[in-house]
Amino acid sequence: MISNKTSEPWKVGVLFSTTGPLAVIEETQLRGTLMAIREINDLGGVNGRPIQPVCYDPGSDANAFGSYAKRLMVEDGISTIFGCYSSSSRKAVVPVVERLNGLLWYPTVYEGFEFSPNVIYTGAAPNQNCIELCNYLMTHYGKRFYFVGSDYVYPRVSNRIMREFIISNGGDVVGEQYLELNARHKDYTPILRDIKNMQPDVIFSTVVGRSTSDFYQSYSDFGFNPNKMPIASLTTTEAEIRAMGHDVGEGHITAASYFEGIGGEAGYSFTKKYKELYGADEPTNVCVETAYFQVNMFTEALKIANSLSSDTLRASVLGADVKAPQGNVTINGACGHANVWSRVGKANCKGLFDVLFESKSAVCADPYLLAYGANRDFCNTNLL
Repeated sequence: MISNKTSEPWKVGVLFSTTGPLAVIEETQLRGTLMAIREINDLGGVNGRPIQPVCYDPGSDANAFGSYAKRLMVEDGISTIFGCYSSSSRKAVVPVVERLNGLLWYPTVYEGFEFSPNVIYTGAAPNQNCIELCNYLMTHYGKRFYFVGSDYVYPRVSNRIMREFIISNGGDVVGEQYLELNARHKDYTPILRDIKNMQPDVIFSTVVGRSTSDFYQSYSDFGFNPNKMPIASLTTTEAEIRAMGHDVGEGHITAASYFEGIGGEAGYSFTKKYKELYGADEPTNVCVETAYFQVNMFTEALKIANSLSSDTLRASVLGADVKAPQGNVTINGACGHANVWSRVGKANCKGLFDVLFESKSAVCADPYLLAYGANRDFCNTNLL
């Protein structure tokens, strides 16, 4: 057993927004992080020492994420940071942790095509969600897609990837539009008029944050039918469905590693604890779940390393696994990304998702899509 020479807490940084346009989802990531830390501390901490979170609110501003990351590392003496939702915020933090040799735990689905030895990527990469979603949509709805996204790196790169999948399998993208993160209800009117004229089979949305509710509500106001032309997304979770209204969200499609209600005993326990802390009417979602399990994965690595040295801790993380609410998850030792599950769900009248397809096991992370050439038949995926 590792002996301890100190009872000082393990200090970690936490960067999630509780204000600004992305707070609707980032606040749930903060909750998942603090919930996991609370559980660990209630059990005695790690090697007899509690985890002490130092939290800042970057206000949904990417530059503030970079500034706070530097503050955590330089002024607060912290090397491990849990945080970031948007890819813009992650890209602001990565140079900081690389320069100062910190370790960022990033719990959000993202566009792939990135590797940093100073980041543990625990959200889904494109091969773990885009492929299955595209397969389902083209099989059940049609091959004509219209893209609507928030205007920053994640939506643009995700749409490029989805476009390649669609076109290589005989589909077509009939429109592509982007709006600012703070876009509101009226801003979507011209886009929805164009959608009405183009009559796509599917709207693929990479709209994020508070603006998601406005987009879906505008869609509903136009009288569109999700049974015939759904909005499909990688980022619309139970949190956004709750914000827009269950009736507005019903019938729309999301691909995610986790939905509330899955995971057997582990999933049930996770949901029960979350609702006890934050309210019976507060749903869990994939962002909460990922933020939660990555803290547990960090904890197991810290027990072994008994050090917050980024080099030592990362060596303990690579190849590690944890029983997450979504199922068993492993950190891929080759790329520092999590091998997570692939699922496609449809929102129901209760604001939750009915699972339509799921992988038989966690899908190996392939952030650079090395296994998916332009001529590969991606419809033959590992689905139940």
